[in-house]
Amino acid sequence: MTRWTIDADHSVAAFSIRHMMITMIRGQFNRISGTIQYEPADMNRSSVEIAIDVASVFTGIQKRDDHLRSPDFFDVGNHPLMTFKSTRIGTGAGNRVHVTGDLTIHGITRQITAAAEFSGPVRDPLGEGTSMGFAASLVIDREEFGMTWNQPMENNGFIVDKHVLINIDLEADRSP
Repeated sequence: MTRWTIDADHSVAAFSIRHMMITMIRGQFNRISGTIQYEPADMNRSSVEIAIDVASVFTGIQKRDDHLRSPDFFDVGNHPLMTFKSTRIGTGAGNRVHVTGDLTIHGITRQITAAAEFSGPVRDPLGEGTSMGFAASLVIDREEFGMTWNQPMENNGFIVDKHVLINIDLEADRSP
C-alpha cells in the first residue's frame, strides 16, 4: 500500500451555499492537510484522513469571513479543525469510488458518503516526485453539525440555506 501526503499548496476544500435563497455564495478553506493510503488492487484497504483549518475560510469578503469564524458558524476558538476519516471506500466504474467516513464539523461527527475520483499517478516534470489527484463532492445539512444561525425572510425563506455543497480537490505526493 502506498501512502500519499496531501500537498497543501495544491489542494482546496471549497463550498457553495445559497444566500437569501436567490444566489450562491462560494468560499474555500486554504489550509488542508492529511494522508491517503491508496491500494488500487484492493480499494477496501485504502483510507483517507483530512484536517482542515477552519480559520482559513476565505470568501473574499472580510466581514463574512469573520462571521463564519464566529460562534454563529464554525466557532474557530473552540473548534479549530474540520476533520474527515474514512471508514470504507467502495469501488465504482473506472477511477470512481464512494468514500464513507466520519466528518466532524463544529465538534459534531456524522457519517457521510462522498462520490470521489482519483487521477494519476504522474511524475512531476520538475523531478520533485510522484503525485496523484483526488476529488470528492457531497452535500451536507449544516444544521446537523450545530450551525443553525439564520434569519427568516418575508417569503418564508432564510438568509442562509441549510444545504452546503462541498468540493474537495487534493493533490497528494508519494510519501517516502
